[in-house]
Amino acid sequence: MPPTLYLIRHGQGEHNVNNSNHLRDPLLTAKGKDECLQLREEFPFSKEISIVLASPLRRTIQTAAWVFAPELEQRQLPFILVPGAQEISGFNCNHGWDEDRVKSQAPKLVAEVAPDFESCQWAGVYAHTLSAICKRAADLRRWLWNRPEEHIALVTHGGFLHYLMEDWAGYDRVHCTGWKNCEWRKFEFTADSNEGDAHLKEVGNTRSKEDRPAGLDAHLIKEI
Repeated sequence: MPPTLYLIRHGQGEHNVNNSNHLRDPLLTAKGKDECLQLREEFPFSKEISIVLASPLRRTIQTAAWVFAPELEQRQLPFILVPGAQEISGFNCNHGWDEDRVKSQAPKLVAEVAPDFESCQWAGVYAHTLSAICKRAADLRRWLWNRPEEHIALVTHGGFLHYLMEDWAGYDRVHCTGWKNCEWRKFEFTADSNEGDAHLKEVGNTRSKEDRPAGLDAHLIKEI
């Protein structure tokens, strides 16, 4: 059976406070850390998680580490950094670091990071164009569909999440996402998904009705 996914947006980052997009790979704020601790207390599926994944940017790494600290330490769950889950825009706040620096800053993580992450993230599948982002999201869905784990937690970014789940309901043009800080939602793969073409469907009412306005169609999302 394909895995069940728990998709999570990172907590508040330094760039979210004053829109300082010039900050390279910002850290979580004190509020962001508090949001992570609150999610740790409230997340109902921690014991079912069998692997933790995160975008290789510091705010997502921190969020995953803070939220799932008990599972990572006590159950020694694998923690993998997934370059394909990075954010969609070319702002400096989404510019990460190379593999050696990422690992040196998080030495206890078993990190899987593309060796050419820093140099390739503006080109090819990592380019901030609509076609590249859609392909990257499709590639990640296929990769996740093929994972052997039953329950996967993935911490990523608000903008990219809409492309990953192919759903723009609640999309806010000002904040470039319909996801709140540290919001999580549960997903399964559709019945017609396969190793070559995989799609997600949300499970349960992980969003309240007021968070479900009529969304934008995918074709209305302009080039980034």
